Amino acid sequence: MINFLRLFLFPLAIIYGFIILLRNKLYDWGIFKSTKFDLPVICIGNLVVGGAGKTPTTEYLVRLLSNYKVAILSRGYGRKTKGFLLADENATAESIGDEPMQYFKKFKNVTVAVCEDRVFGINQLKSGHDVILLDDAYQHRAVKAGFNLLLFDYESVKKAQFLMPMGNLREPWRNYNRAEAVLVTKAPLPLNMVDQIAVRKKIDTRIDQRISFSSIKYGNLVNLHTKEIKELTNEELVFLFTGIANPKPLFTHLKQFSNSIEQFEYPDHHNFTEEDINKLIIAFNNHPAKKKIIITTEKDSQRLLGNKLTDLLLNLPIYYLPIEIELAPKDKFTFDKNILDYVASAKRIS
Repeated sequence: MINFLRLFLFPLAIIYGFIILLRNKLYDWGIFKSTKFDLPVICIGNLVVGGAGKTPTTEYLVRLLSNYKVAILSRGYGRKTKGFLLADENATAESIGDEPMQYFKKFKNVTVAVCEDRVFGINQLKSGHDVILLDDAYQHRAVKAGFNLLLFDYESVKKAQFLMPMGNLREPWRNYNRAEAVLVTKAPLPLNMVDQIAVRKKIDTRIDQRISFSSIKYGNLVNLHTKEIKELTNEELVFLFTGIANPKPLFTHLKQFSNSIEQFEYPDHHNFTEEDINKLIIAFNNHPAKKKIIITTEKDSQRLLGNKLTDLLLNLPIYYLPIEIELAPKDKFTFDKNILDYVASAKRIS
C-alpha cells in the first residue's frame, strides 16, 4: 500500500523537485538575493523533514561558544504569533514555539528570537551579538550563512530517500554539497569501520567538508512541576507521551529500563489538547501496576506548561528526559575546531 502511494505521488515529487532545483539555481546565479552579514552566522539544518537532532545540536554549539555573545534565531514553528519576537519572561510555547522556549529556559545568557524572515531577524540582533545561530534554516537561502552545518539522522542515511511528497526529502540528496560540515546524528557509538565507510559513500563530501558522527546522551529524569531529579528504575511501568518527529530512539533507550511501555504518540510539534491529556490520565489511573511513571521529552514539556494542561497533570508523576549530543571521540576535536576557527576568523572587528 505504501509503495503504491509513493508511485501515485511520484509525478508530484518530480514537479516539487523541479521547483526546488529552479529556486536553488536562481540563488546560485544571483537572481534571487542572498544576504551576507558582517558577523559569524551558523546555520543548523537538514535535508530530511524532522527528527535529525537540530535542537540538541544547537544547544551543543551554545555551550561550545560560551565565550561569545550568542543569539539563536528560529522561525518558531507551531507558534500562534507572527513577525519578529524576542523571548522574555512572558514568552510561552504558543507565542514563540516549543524549541525556542526550551533554549530560553535553559540558557539565560543567550538571546532567543523568532522570525519567519531570517534576514530581518538577523538585522534586529546583529548589533548586540558576536554570533547568530540559525535553527533549521538550510533551505532559507535568503541568508548567506557563513557556516552551514547539515545534520543527517544515522537511520535516514541507511534508507532510500525520496523527495516530498513521495518521501521526506526537502530537497535533492546531493544538495549536502552546500554545507561546510556534515554531522551524522543518533549513530550507535562506537561505529564500526564498515558502517562508517557505507555512510561516507552515501554522503560523498569534499575534502574541505568535515563529516562527524554523534550519538544521543540521555540525562536524568526531571519532574515537570518540581524539577526534582530522579533515575528510572527497572520496576516502573512507563507511559511514554510524545509529540516529536521520531520517538523511536527514546523508546529504544527506555526499553533498557522497562519491559512495559505504553506509548501515546503524536505528530511533531503537536498542540496537546485536554482530550489528549484525559486519555493519558484515564489509561494511567486504570492500569493496575503499582509503580508507574509518565515520561515525555524536554521539547514536549514546553507545550505542557504555562496553560490549562498543567493543572490536569498536577497530581501525576510526569517527568521529561533531557538529551544532549555526544561527538565520537575521534571527531570531537576536529568538529569543535572547525566551528571555533570559523567564528574567530569571521568575528566582526569592533
